[in-house]
Amino acid sequence: MIIMPLNMIVCIKWVPNTTAVSIDERTGTLIREGVPSIVNPHDLGALEAALSLKDKYGGTVTVISMAPPEAILGLEHALGMGADKGILISDRAFAGADTLATSYTLAKAIERIGNYDLIIMGQETIDSSTAHIGAQVASWLNLPYVYYVTEISYFEEKKVLRVKRMLENAYEIYDIQLPGLISIAMHTFKPRRVTLENKLRAKSKGAIEVWTNKVLNLDVNCIGLRGSPTTVTKIEFMPKIPRKKEIFKGDDVKEAAKWLITKLMEDGLLKI
Repeated sequence: MIIMPLNMIVCIKWVPNTTAVSIDERTGTLIREGVPSIVNPHDLGALEAALSLKDKYGGTVTVISMAPPEAILGLEHALGMGADKGILISDRAFAGADTLATSYTLAKAIERIGNYDLIIMGQETIDSSTAHIGAQVASWLNLPYVYYVTEISYFEEKKVLRVKRMLENAYEIYDIQLPGLISIAMHTFKPRRVTLENKLRAKSKGAIEVWTNKVLNLDVNCIGLRGSPTTVTKIEFMPKIPRKKEIFKGDDVKEAAKWLITKLMEDGLLKI
């Protein structure tokens, strides 16, 4: 039997905690300073998918993230789960990137890594939910791409990945000739726990590299805010309404619904 291990790259995003997100009204970008952040939960599912494939077929898992310097904590978490290496793409030149500039930067970093068979991403991120990055990175790299993946099997002798894709009312089966890129449907793979042994390895020298634009040498007009064709023209914020702790008293569901709608309209939170 021919053993063909998988060399995999998993993209993760360091996202602001959704309970503490704020936006710069001038630039339309997220304010990250002083905001607690976490690894995007859907990306942890993608990492688990990669680690499960590594457990079964062998190979390597490299995790990359384009984020501010503090995102090294997210990469340490990924290595703590069992990833082999982490790469943090971090430079002020990358700040303010929309999905096009982000996917371009990630694609160029992946090209630099090289020698990969499979790229795995989460379905979307909790801070924007655009779900654009997977398709865009695949397009930059000219790779086959399948979204909403729930099951994966690998035929080593043919270097073919068979995936099951979830639709609204059906499933589809695809065979992908590697290299390729897939996005994992949310809540499909439960992330494993971080182990002390892996956590200590994550702290070792060389486990995580930081790549600035001096490393990637990308045109500054193609990255960050300057390379982002998406512009925020207007931001409207919902008024801050203090909790009134009002409770509907009664058992009639229809009357309760009418009461709630009336209250929301009075506070300007609902327009009909």
